[in-house]
Amino acid sequence: MNPYIISAEWLNEKLNTENLIILDCTLQNQLLKQPLEIQNIQIKDARYFDLKFKFSDLSDPFPTAYPSPSQFEIEAQHLGINTNSTIVVYDANGIYSSPRVWWLFKSMGHQEVYVLDGGLPEWIRNDFPTEIKEATPYPKGNFQAKLNPEIVRKFDAVCDNLATQDELVIDVRSENRFNGLVKEPREGLRSGQIDHSINIPYTKVLNNGKFESEEHLKHLFKPLENEERPVIFSCGSGITACVMYLASEGILKNKKAVYDGSWTEWGDKVKA
Repeated sequence: MNPYIISAEWLNEKLNTENLIILDCTLQNQLLKQPLEIQNIQIKDARYFDLKFKFSDLSDPFPTAYPSPSQFEIEAQHLGINTNSTIVVYDANGIYSSPRVWWLFKSMGHQEVYVLDGGLPEWIRNDFPTEIKEATPYPKGNFQAKLNPEIVRKFDAVCDNLATQDELVIDVRSENRFNGLVKEPREGLRSGQIDHSINIPYTKVLNNGKFESEEHLKHLFKPLENEERPVIFSCGSGITACVMYLASEGILKNKKAVYDGSWTEWGDKVKA
């Protein structure tokens, strides 16, 4: 059982727990994929985690780029997050951006962070308490970022790995994108793949917006059971790579990291 994935039932029972903070991590551009009637709804007492504009490095040319520890710390404190907070993250698309936020917190040294399986749609299906979203100020928290660089990979490290192949790159984009058979969503970005990488589409770990069963995930990762190298998860822009990272927790024994820039950066900087 993955200890970082929690059910709607579990969260509903813990709503009044001291130090619990619930974060709505929905990317605004993804709201277009949700019915209008839930776009202005949040889990009761949730706080909006602005992944795109507050918790990304806006000076970086690539989307949702990894923030500095100081930026992350300041913005987390503005949300009233403390060092002893238990954090539950969710998004309005079931499972999409919430694992990215989970990974960000882990990379900043915070361990008590969990992902709501099925996100807001699952919460609503269970008729658990919701409320209309509204801007709310919070007492400043005392969160402190303590960078854990082991689970983050930058361009230079992935580039060096081309020669050594000390780590296995797992690309979680669709098979057609991985094989360069379709155009990339980002305008002007070439198609292709990182040399020596393998493909496991992230959609294979999800079923109707929730994670697949542990049995299913063990079967999916079985071809890697004899792989001893650390693995680097890559995707389009560092979002769905975190979905695969979370799905592999407790199943893959390998050390794991996410290539933050992913194909958006690689395809731009490395010519075919």
